[in-house]
Amino acid sequence: MRRGPLFTLIAVVVTIVVAGVIGLIVTGDDHRVTISMGSPTPTATPVPFASDTEVDGTPEETARLYLSDWTARDYESMRQFVEEPPADYVAQHQAFDEATLNAPVKFVYSAVNRTGEETAELPFTAERKLVGYDMTWKTSSVLHLAVRDLVWKVLWTPATMLPDLQPGGQLNRVSLPVPAAQLVTRQDMTFPQANDAEPYLADLSARLPRPATGVSIGWALEVANPGQQPRRILEHADHPGPDRVRTTFDYFTQAAAARALDAVTQPAAVVVVQPSTGDILAVADRLGGHGAFERKFAPGSTFKTVTAAALIQAGMALDAPVGCPSAYTIPNGRTISNYQGADHGTVTFREAYALSCNTTFAQLAVERLNKDTLQAAAKTFGINATLPVGVCGTMVPPDGNDALAEDSFGQGTVEATPLCMALMAAAVKDGTWRTPRLMADAPAAQSVPLAPGVADGLRAMMTQVTLDGTAAGAGLPADTSGKTGTAEDWQGGQDHAWFVGFRGDLAFSVFVEHGGTGHDTAVPIAARFLSAL
Repeated sequence: MRRGPLFTLIAVVVTIVVAGVIGLIVTGDDHRVTISMGSPTPTATPVPFASDTEVDGTPEETARLYLSDWTARDYESMRQFVEEPPADYVAQHQAFDEATLNAPVKFVYSAVNRTGEETAELPFTAERKLVGYDMTWKTSSVLHLAVRDLVWKVLWTPATMLPDLQPGGQLNRVSLPVPAAQLVTRQDMTFPQANDAEPYLADLSARLPRPATGVSIGWALEVANPGQQPRRILEHADHPGPDRVRTTFDYFTQAAAARALDAVTQPAAVVVVQPSTGDILAVADRLGGHGAFERKFAPGSTFKTVTAAALIQAGMALDAPVGCPSAYTIPNGRTISNYQGADHGTVTFREAYALSCNTTFAQLAVERLNKDTLQAAAKTFGINATLPVGVCGTMVPPDGNDALAEDSFGQGTVEATPLCMALMAAAVKDGTWRTPRLMADAPAAQSVPLAPGVADGLRAMMTQVTLDGTAAGAGLPADTSGKTGTAEDWQGGQDHAWFVGFRGDLAFSVFVEHGGTGHDTAVPIAARFLSAL
């Protein structure tokens, strides 16, 4: 590998010198690194795996050199790090640069994640300053690495450049007429820069009336994948028209949501809804495209809110004693386990929710619910409903007790978008589920009231979560209520992290793809967001 022997020699010398002076214990502390043109070369001591003594270099070294070359646009050099690069590898990067106005790029990343002895990945954010447009375009992706012929290599696809790109696809910059109107927030303010809602605003802008004469010209970035209609992901208006059209977005809420994600390297999203109206106050989407409104994921334990609603409606009291064993075996079925095998013995129903007991909810679902009652509760919260904005979620009627139990804690057939879970939290706060809207002049939201007593019970349970449950002690402002979720990835990747909740007339969902636990990853994002308001 290029520069491999030199780095190996340096590593040996440094190891000998350091070993003669003092023993070092290398921890897994996160070292955040920013690479940009002309910046000093970052250094870090990698944690060696057993195979590192046989393999030329390390994944950290390969990733750093690859991103450094990318910053310098040395695509021929980058090819050396790629396993079987396509013949048009350099041409694809050059076309991408041309579409983005040859904007200088800066990469922000933390630590390489070792996913195996010979596999690793590095989530990163690319920041491109579009010179002359006072605009910074941020995209997040993942550098996948693996050992090939005893050398660490980059497993490259077009998605490395942009997650929306598929093989054979490309990013195009196209000219477009600017609408006669300019979208503004509910305060009649222009949107904050780098707001992470650009794809949504571009879609809304495209629906506005165009002027009949005197059309101004702007440009947009579109993803063109084989067999698909081009999808617009960024739009710029050189000369916006004089009219201003109000959206439901709140300027300060949108800014706080976007900035709460700045320290996050994984794909993530924050969606904020006003419970009393159904208005979408903010959407900070770094999942790619319209992921927060369209991509569905297993909701994990956040879905226990829906199951709890069904149980309360069926007569379950919040202080009723229930078992929370480490494992529960469904009669003639599979065994359900708590996260990390936690055993809490006998607790109240309210405490089982706050502690996120899978076994409790699986057993109660099997004993007290059926596929119809659980699906009816899910429908109340928008699952399987058609929305005027985005999509909510889906749930297949559970076939048997095994499926019913799995659905009860969000790991069966049920899937939901971050938008859907924000609407669920808003329904708990207001006592009414409302359809979302993005435009201030759109028809009033349709509403579905929750059954009597359900909202009061759910509010008490979500408050318990932040007081002494799975979201306690995580820096959330006072009077915040919510529910954490850790959802298995059905593709075999790291778990997804969720946190949904409400505070005042504001409800939200935080989702981090492959983020791990809700407590460790999603709750801190919510704390930063709420504290900034």
